[in-house]
Amino acid sequence: MTLAIRSRPPGGAVARRRRLPGGAVTRRVAGHLVRGLVMIWVVATISFVIIREIPGDPVAGQYESLIQKGMSPEQAERAAAVLYGFLPTGSLWEQYVGYMGSLLHLDLGQSLSTPGVPVTTLIGAAARWTVLPVLAGTLLSFLLGVVMGVYAAIKRSGKLGDALALSGSLLHGVPVYVIGLLLTAIFATLWPIMPSGGPVEIEAVPGLNAGYVGSLVHHAVLPVVTYTLASYGGWILAMKSNVVAVLGDDFILAAELRGLRRGVVFRYLARNAILPLFTVLALSIGMLFGGSIFIEEIFNYPGLGLLLVNSISTRDYALMGGTFLVITVGIVVANIAADLLYTAIDPRVRSGGSA
Repeated sequence: MTLAIRSRPPGGAVARRRRLPGGAVTRRVAGHLVRGLVMIWVVATISFVIIREIPGDPVAGQYESLIQKGMSPEQAERAAAVLYGFLPTGSLWEQYVGYMGSLLHLDLGQSLSTPGVPVTTLIGAAARWTVLPVLAGTLLSFLLGVVMGVYAAIKRSGKLGDALALSGSLLHGVPVYVIGLLLTAIFATLWPIMPSGGPVEIEAVPGLNAGYVGSLVHHAVLPVVTYTLASYGGWILAMKSNVVAVLGDDFILAAELRGLRRGVVFRYLARNAILPLFTVLALSIGMLFGGSIFIEEIFNYPGLGLLLVNSISTRDYALMGGTFLVITVGIVVANIAADLLYTAIDPRVRSGGSA
């Protein structure tokens, strides 16, 4: 029983004496970075091929337009290559080499649908409308789900536990766009206390003033609540399952038999149960950047999801590829951050295995 107590509670003496050496930590981080770069390269390659297999070729159309305006074929090809980041008349391989060369210089080219505007500018402008609602909604749902999941597990034999588990099951099965549409119908139509769409009032003057900030918050309420409700069910069910599993472990029973205070036991319980969710949390944040399409369309939020939809409808190669790439980078960075965070929190991982 004593060995069980030493092995399971985070931060125990055994774990502290067996931390990974600095070189091992460096190799671990380097390995994550290499795998992340390989993943980004693979996704960039796949998206490049798929996008150029879409029927229609707007780049070739722009090339022909430049020739009609009096440019020679060589001049038109150079101009198109500068604008769009690849040769419009070259083979697929030549276009791919030019595209990858531009990526190495962090150049995503210029948008076809918005001539003269760099893709990075459009993505940067859209990202701010995605990052804040996604982060706020995901973190809020995570905190609520973890707390309610603990209570649902501890009170699982009572009405409170049943009610919490039922709420998680119901919300977990409802698609995010259904939640968004219901909230819009209730709070923007039947009971119009919230705006139906847009990120801010048109008449609001941009800047750090009360009117603009208040308008931002007011317009962000429904999207954030949608993100929160869409994710809450999964968190509460996962946390409840983890807590129930940890309750049956030997170190909890041993701690109670040795007379440790309930607060200490609860701390060990909650910390062991929540550890697996940190990886899921980081991945959820990364995935939501790509899954925000429905919410941004419902609430007319000019974020990455809506930008991706518009780029597909206009066959904007550069913008499509750039948006795919940014979403991929977000997921890869979230994955690396999740693993490093898990390593920092769980002493069993820092020590190179279970104690």
